[in-house]
Amino acid sequence: MKLAAIDIGSNAVRLLFCNVLNGKSEAVFKKAELIRVPLRLGEDTFLTGKISDKKVEKLVKSMSAFRNLIDVYEAVDYRACATSAMREASNSEEIIGRVKREAGITIEVIDGSTEADIIYNNHIAEHLSNDSAYFYIDIGGGSTEITLFNKTKVVASRSFNIGTIRLLHDKVSKETWNEFKDWIKDTTKNYHPLIAIGSGGNINKLFSMSRKKQSKPITYGKLKSICELLEVYTYDQRVRELGLKPDRADVIIPASKIVLTAMKVAEIEKMYVPQIGLSDGIVHLLYEKHKLKTPALG
Repeated sequence: MKLAAIDIGSNAVRLLFCNVLNGKSEAVFKKAELIRVPLRLGEDTFLTGKISDKKVEKLVKSMSAFRNLIDVYEAVDYRACATSAMREASNSEEIIGRVKREAGITIEVIDGSTEADIIYNNHIAEHLSNDSAYFYIDIGGGSTEITLFNKTKVVASRSFNIGTIRLLHDKVSKETWNEFKDWIKDTTKNYHPLIAIGSGGNINKLFSMSRKKQSKPITYGKLKSICELLEVYTYDQRVRELGLKPDRADVIIPASKIVLTAMKVAEIEKMYVPQIGLSDGIVHLLYEKHKLKTPALG
């Protein structure tokens, strides 16, 4: 079964194709293709309150291309979810209508808690130790979703309007930062030791820079040293010498600040990075939907 997920984020829009195969005991999800377009819708929304005509045009063209690719790949189903930038844009309803008319894509704007729930549907809990507590951190351009697990059960989950694009443009207040840190401190105080699980493009990149195997964790100290190294380089040097994508080279610094702050406040020493995110969660939910319709798929 081929499924498609569209993640319309504040920094980039992504289209994930995934093949779902029948395993011996459970379905096996194999990523087939990931297309990423760095539109940075959040730069408009967080600075002006609406998405500019220029970026609306690019979004419509991107969604038209995605629609064609979904048809070519013969995906059984798709789901398109938009997060912070579209959620807060004053012209989001107008954009949704236009994308539906011109591209044939139905966009669903989701709130922070729904975003956290979808990410949770990556079935993270199934792969966690029954004896440990875990702190899941997903960093996006407009928001950061945090979920605390204990013995594979969700203890608490919260979405904060702290994202890389907001930080880049100084759109996160001191009060919001304090609320973020206070919530983490209060929520995790009875759960130690904690292990972090990180997701989002920037965390994935920070992890790959550590050259750790995916099954191995990155320590707080190693992560901090990578972040300090990045800050020594100019934006141009990060692109030319470190090989970062132009739309990654600036936001990776605020992403570093978010993850290091969260880990420090929660007193976390190591983090696993399983390379999953919102689009993966969407695929899992689509599979569950079709599995219910066609039991034989399980």
